Amino acid sequence: MKITKTIATYWKIQISGWIIASFYWGFQAFLSSNFIWKVGIADLILDVSIGIGLTHLYRNFALKRGWDKLNLKTLIPKMIIGVLILSLVYTVLIAGKLYLVRFFILKGNSLPFIAFFKSVQLQIFITGTRLMSIWILAYHLYHYSRLELQTVKENARLSLLVKETQLNNLSAQLNPHFFFNSLNNIKYLVLENPNAARRAIDLLSELLRNSLNSNIEKVIPLSDEINLVKDYLELEKIRFEERLQIKIEISEKELSLLILPFSIQSLVENAIKHGIEKRKNGGFISVKTETENNFIKITVQNSGKLSEEIKDSGIGLKNLKERLLLQYNGNAFFEIKELDDETVLATILIPSK
Repeated sequence: MKITKTIATYWKIQISGWIIASFYWGFQAFLSSNFIWKVGIADLILDVSIGIGLTHLYRNFALKRGWDKLNLKTLIPKMIIGVLILSLVYTVLIAGKLYLVRFFILKGNSLPFIAFFKSVQLQIFITGTRLMSIWILAYHLYHYSRLELQTVKENARLSLLVKETQLNNLSAQLNPHFFFNSLNNIKYLVLENPNAARRAIDLLSELLRNSLNSNIEKVIPLSDEINLVKDYLELEKIRFEERLQIKIEISEKELSLLILPFSIQSLVENAIKHGIEKRKNGGFISVKTETENNFIKITVQNSGKLSEEIKDSGIGLKNLKERLLLQYNGNAFFEIKELDDETVLATILIPSK
């Protein structure tokens, strides 16, 4: 229904626009002393047909090649070439129209077509260039404004998703089971290992501070995300003790790369909740990042099994997928799967530039 409305609006603008332009030329001819009604009507019909035909062909050509999605820097040279080509074709068609109309209606023309064409080509070309420039500029400005509006909407949606991720992250860290266990561990550490207890309190407060940070950006350095993950895993290590083995492999040169906030953190939390917590003997969590073929590859591997339910209901996974889609315009990749040795592997690929 929406497509039908769009097409109908396009044709209304096309027909009314070219009719108005043709009426303007006809009115100028009417004011002259040698106006002929038959010639005027024929000119009106053919001028509208030629104008609509040429611009509609251009529209189909531009849509087929995706010009309606290009930025201005890339689009302007194509627009200039389009104006020149359409103006040249318009010149030939209008000159031919003028010659044939006057030949058949006025019953004769003393000049051969080539001589007639040379006498009117410059005037018609200037008129055609003006018309095609106005049409092409208006057409692409319309699509460009729609593209900008869509970008604004997606950015606003992305901002909301980031805030939602903050809330999900905070909710996960403050769920009663996690919070109770963390405080319980700290209580015993106060007597047995005061230094460890102080460290656990510092880690818990740092996690809460990061979750409540209101100045979160769309992307952050990998180093910031890894520091958050290390704090979280260190606190969980106090709870699981030897049941949790941790391995983090990050190259120094990769720490300045930009990634989505809470992206690795969400995967690690998911690994704890659906993997380590469900295993009597615990297991391991491995975090690794590397660059390959202009992409940042992030992998989080953990002991455990993967069910279809976890794929869509794990902490932040659904949210993470949508944020990756919006932030990188479909150029990012996310996958979570179970390997043969009862381990789960989550992989994120994002452009490094």
